[in-house]
Amino acid sequence: MKRAFAAMAATACLLFASGSLAAQPTEWQMDLQPAATPIMEQIRWFENYTLWFIVPITVFVLLLLIVVALRFRAGANPVPSKTSHNTAIEIVWTVAPVLILLFFAIPSFNLLSAQLTQPENPDVTIKATATQWQWNYEYAGDAALSFDSYMLKEDERAAAGKEDKAVYPRLLAVDNEMVVPVGKSVRLLVTAAPTDVIHAFAMPAFGVKIDAVPGRLNETWFKADREGLFYGQCSELCGKDHAFMPIAIRVVSDERYAAWLQAAASDLEGANRALMAAVDGADASVQLAENVSN
Repeated sequence: MKRAFAAMAATACLLFASGSLAAQPTEWQMDLQPAATPIMEQIRWFENYTLWFIVPITVFVLLLLIVVALRFRAGANPVPSKTSHNTAIEIVWTVAPVLILLFFAIPSFNLLSAQLTQPENPDVTIKATATQWQWNYEYAGDAALSFDSYMLKEDERAAAGKEDKAVYPRLLAVDNEMVVPVGKSVRLLVTAAPTDVIHAFAMPAFGVKIDAVPGRLNETWFKADREGLFYGQCSELCGKDHAFMPIAIRVVSDERYAAWLQAAASDLEGANRALMAAVDGADASVQLAENVSN
């Protein structure tokens, strides 16, 4: 009875755990990452929507090529046709693409409008500055907080407490993640150092990708609707270490975010470790469930 109750408790902890999710690339991945923001939900819907047009058009063109290759080959038509035009066909191949593009344009413009329309009163404003080859994050507000975010090398994992590659993947884990609250609008200002090159801030699960240009301040936003650790990368070729410039965003509850922000102002490393202990501690429920099931 006690074992059954423990299993039920472990399952409940697992269902409500906030730190077990980590959106990252997977082996043989052919689809987009799971959506973690409303914008990314729209992007995934638009991708599926366009497939209903792309697949039939591709199949139709393929069949048309096969028919033309077989029916109008030199062997079957020793005397080629002298037809110069066909009014009906020309009307069809002009009107049909226009209608198809119209069906693409309306939801596409709606998506662009949603991406580019900034929240009037964002809950959090963060400035991300890119340099070769790391990111610097500055939090606007009363608490002055800014820090660099570098990719963790293999020999640095133990000291950082990030040895679990399932949660902190190779070439994606960083020393200091950007931390944001769940369900809150985050205004993101993106630029690059004045003497640097063009970079790009890309977070696939959020549907965010925006250039970081020296001397120019670009602006975007996101609102993560679930907690977890999400990974992206610089998506603009920026030099020899372009592939080693990851982005990590940790989404946590309001309470954990407020505690982290207050502590990070004076002790970033201590605040990160306390947050990791609070969030990654939920993984203990997974071990408990496995032990009980045995």
